[in-house]
Amino acid sequence: MSLTIIVMLGITEIKTGKKIIWNGEPYIVLEYQHSKIGRGGAVMRTKMRNLISGASIDYSFQGADKIDEAEISKSHAQYLYQEGDECFFMDTENYDQFSLSRSVLGDSVNYLVDGTEVSILNWNGRPINVEIPVKVTLTVTDAPPGLKGDTASGGDKVVTLETGLQVTTPLFIKVGDRLTINTEKGTYVSRA
Repeated sequence: MSLTIIVMLGITEIKTGKKIIWNGEPYIVLEYQHSKIGRGGAVMRTKMRNLISGASIDYSFQGADKIDEAEISKSHAQYLYQEGDECFFMDTENYDQFSLSRSVLGDSVNYLVDGTEVSILNWNGRPINVEIPVKVTLTVTDAPPGLKGDTASGGDKVVTLETGLQVTTPLFIKVGDRLTINTEKGTYVSRA
C-alpha cells in the first residue's frame, strides 16, 4: 500500500515555475504578483498554463486559499517527428513512443528538431507535457544579406530558423549558420 502525501501551499509559496493542482488539473505558474490592499487580505494574481490542454488563464488567489502542489514526475525523451497537429516522442528509458498535440506544447514546438532531448512531465502515470532545454542549437534557413555600413537599424536583422521561428540577430549571421537560442526568451545568444 502506497501513501500519497498532498502538500498544501499558501499563496506566498506560489512562484514562477511552481506546478499546482487547480480545478482538478495540473497547472504551471507562468507569472505571479503579490499584493496587499489596505485592510483587506493579501492577493496573489497569477497567469497559469494548464499542463494538459495548454490553455492559459489569469486567476487571483485570496490570502486564506490553500492550493495543492502537483505531483509531477519527470522522465527523459527524445523528439522524433511531427505529423499533422501531433508531435511524437520516444521515452529514452523504455523506448515507448507517445504524442502530444501542438496546442499542449505551445511555443515549445518552435525549438524542437529531430533528436532534441527533452524532459517529459508525467502526471498520474502518463506524459502530459515537455520541458525543453534553456538553450538549443538551430540552423538558419533564411537570412537577408547584411549590408556593410547598414547600422541605421541598430545593426540587427531577422532570420528564419529550421523550425520556422524568426529571431533578431547581428548582421553577420548567414544561411547555414548554427545558432544558440534562449528558449525562455526566444532570443539569439551566439553562433554555435
